[in-house]
Amino acid sequence: MKISVLHTGGTIAMHTGPQGGVSLDAANPLFQAAFQLDPAIKLSQEAIFNYPSPYITPLDMLRLKERIEELVRTGTAGVVITHGTDTLEETAYFLDTTIGDLVPIAITGAMRSSNDIGSDGLYNFLNAIKVAADPKSRGNGTLVVMNDEIHSARYVTKTHTTNVATFRTPTFGPIGLVTKDGAQYFQKLVSYPRKNIRSAAGKIPIVKAYAGMTSDIFRSLSQAKIDGLVIEALGAGNLPPATLPGLELLLNENVPICLVSRCFNGVAEPVYDYRGGGMTLAKMGVIFIPALNSQKARLKLLIALNSDLNEADRLAFLLQ
Repeated sequence: MKISVLHTGGTIAMHTGPQGGVSLDAANPLFQAAFQLDPAIKLSQEAIFNYPSPYITPLDMLRLKERIEELVRTGTAGVVITHGTDTLEETAYFLDTTIGDLVPIAITGAMRSSNDIGSDGLYNFLNAIKVAADPKSRGNGTLVVMNDEIHSARYVTKTHTTNVATFRTPTFGPIGLVTKDGAQYFQKLVSYPRKNIRSAAGKIPIVKAYAGMTSDIFRSLSQAKIDGLVIEALGAGNLPPATLPGLELLLNENVPICLVSRCFNGVAEPVYDYRGGGMTLAKMGVIFIPALNSQKARLKLLIALNSDLNEADRLAFLLQ
């Protein structure tokens, strides 16, 4: 069984220097890692990038997608991606939404650099290989494998700046665990539509709502000629009433506006029927994105805008 590894950089490929700063090595230390694998696994590795993960862009995610498609055409049965944790969830979600169930894809990283005491990188790397090689992983899309847990790319998020147990799935929890024998799954994923795109262009900012918010930022965004907007709204999906004139300005310019909740748990839904409440926003044409955080909603809108969908089908895709 051929398992292909794509290294992209991140803390898992970094070292801590004598002054305490963490930086990238010229060569990824995982290439020299020694561990025992199932003899049936034939591992191939390449460094497609060597970046800190804040450097990763949607164009890099698209390049990863296209490389995975090439590897599958040449016989790869599963893919492992090592990645910095800051934007790991976004790359995982992008791949899950554009590739889907082509082959098992396990993406992992580390919270401690390669020469730190208690480094978690090599352990997570080995677990990700186990998951990508396990037949039970088929049909589960892209998976985030960290700290013995397996999470769906759709819902997982980074929750702590330094803790090795940083990746959590709000509301739903992990879908499985990694054991000595491989992957064990305890939840069945609900399927959702994927879109095979060939471009990743678009200017889509994220704005977080706050008490006392006005229309100023939305008027500024109108001048910036954006392609879409994601708002982290209050509660179940509400905004201060002073924001509405700015929202109407963008909507009249046919800018798609997607809304999620800034709450850690729960989903955004149009419940409140007052000026600025969710029902009012939905009637204006704001799109409520169920269960996703803002960074993933942004990628979903980006994927929708780069697909061949008409307006009605694009809306249906965003709502699923």
